[in-house]
Amino acid sequence: MSTFNIPTRDQVSANNQAIFDNLNKALGFVPNLYATYANSDTALENYLNFANAKTSLSAKEKEVVNLAVSEVNNCIYCLSAHTAIGKMNGFTDEQILEIRSGRASFDNKLDALAQLAKNITENRGRTDGAVLENYFNAGYSKGNLIDTISLVGDKTISNYVHSTTQVPVDFPIAQPLESATV
Repeated sequence: MSTFNIPTRDQVSANNQAIFDNLNKALGFVPNLYATYANSDTALENYLNFANAKTSLSAKEKEVVNLAVSEVNNCIYCLSAHTAIGKMNGFTDEQILEIRSGRASFDNKLDALAQLAKNITENRGRTDGAVLENYFNAGYSKGNLIDTISLVGDKTISNYVHSTTQVPVDFPIAQPLESATV
């Protein structure tokens, strides 16, 4: 499969150029996946609004979902990006690998969240009742559940964009889960 061309700032709409400028200011670069969204005049802004929307989940909880979902969907781009972000949020390399496997033995609440995110993704929303009960027993609410499902959808979109376009990964490549001892 040939790689998808990544648009440069001068190849995108004026609205996307402004978003590129903001990303450059905030991150120091425009990630290839975000630039790929900019092939559409509206998708990049829509995606960033969705991804940055208010949620009841903490930054660490969001990374648990992002990592578990991206592992199920086998998205090396998102695994690499969220490994870096997970480290910025205080997770160790070992914890990140465990989260990717759908577990978090170091924290009961995050463990229930990782299991749920993995289960929702693997079963395309047909969540196992025992996994859901465990999630609620860990202290999550129905509102948290809806926010978690929304985040699964958010990350699945990016996973699918990368899986389809195969744009180059511009983050340190995540270690394959199979090579790790979890």
